[in-house]
Amino acid sequence: MKVVIPGGSGQVGTILARHFDAKRDEVVVLSRNFRAYTGMPWRVAPWDGRTLDTWVRELDDADVVINLAGRSVNCRYTPANRGAILDSRVDSVRVVGQAIAKAEPRIRTWLQASTATIYAHRTDAPNDEATGIIGGKESGVPADWAFSVDVAKAWESAFNAAVAPKTRKVALRSAMVMSPDRGGIFDTLLDLVRVGLGGTAGEGTQYISWIHERDFLSAIDWLLAHTAVTGAVNLASPEPLPNAEFMRTLRQAWGMPLGLPAKAWMLEFGAILLRTETELILKSRRVVPTRLLKAGFTFQYPTWREAAILLCDRVRGRTMSPP
Repeated sequence: MKVVIPGGSGQVGTILARHFDAKRDEVVVLSRNFRAYTGMPWRVAPWDGRTLDTWVRELDDADVVINLAGRSVNCRYTPANRGAILDSRVDSVRVVGQAIAKAEPRIRTWLQASTATIYAHRTDAPNDEATGIIGGKESGVPADWAFSVDVAKAWESAFNAAVAPKTRKVALRSAMVMSPDRGGIFDTLLDLVRVGLGGTAGEGTQYISWIHERDFLSAIDWLLAHTAVTGAVNLASPEPLPNAEFMRTLRQAWGMPLGLPAKAWMLEFGAILLRTETELILKSRRVVPTRLLKAGFTFQYPTWREAAILLCDRVRGRTMSPP
């Protein structure tokens, strides 16, 4: 199988490329910063994420396109950054759709990155694909939190509008992918735990949705094999946890008895210093994978406790992801 991954030079893209490469699939990653990723066992080719160019030839004979392109949201939401976050997603979807529509032979499947952030901030009940509340107008939350939801909706709207009649399309509403790789979200959370700062954030009642990397990869393989599945699919473990419980479980898995809590005002001050936004920590993302579960997909690591223990053990040994 030939797999093309636009925007695949980040953590999730590397996990996917490593996975398909280990299966001896042909992997091509399209990257704006392709020169920084020399020495990879898979091909890395340049693109700008906006215009049709020579990179389109990389789609020749491709079976699957997994588009992950989009500027990181781990920044302050200045006007310039807001524009870059939105445009990088919408533009890349548009141009990938144009390339897929012209590809010969046809590309069977287009998996498009989306985000669990599209759902509303809530703790009362989980959000699934059928009954989940799309966010953006919640009461009692900062008005600027609507930006992330607006981006997610525009991202999916561009994907839905893309005309690729010969290609199956699936939107991946993914939660945080937990892997032991350096620089990933799990590595960042564990760094806080190691130095005694991995306590409750804010009230601690906001939910964290997550997925173990092995389940993420298994779900991708499952989606590729089950060709009747189209539309939005939540990629998240079936058991999201409140922040306080999530961090307590991680501390226990690492063997750290203490974790200093951080009030909301402390997080806001820290976010300014770190050039990021508190929404990434304080928004409640209570998301469940109903479509996957109803279709018979089985999670290897459905609970955070077993996933955290395994991830901590792998970090201690710094073993890379198995195929």
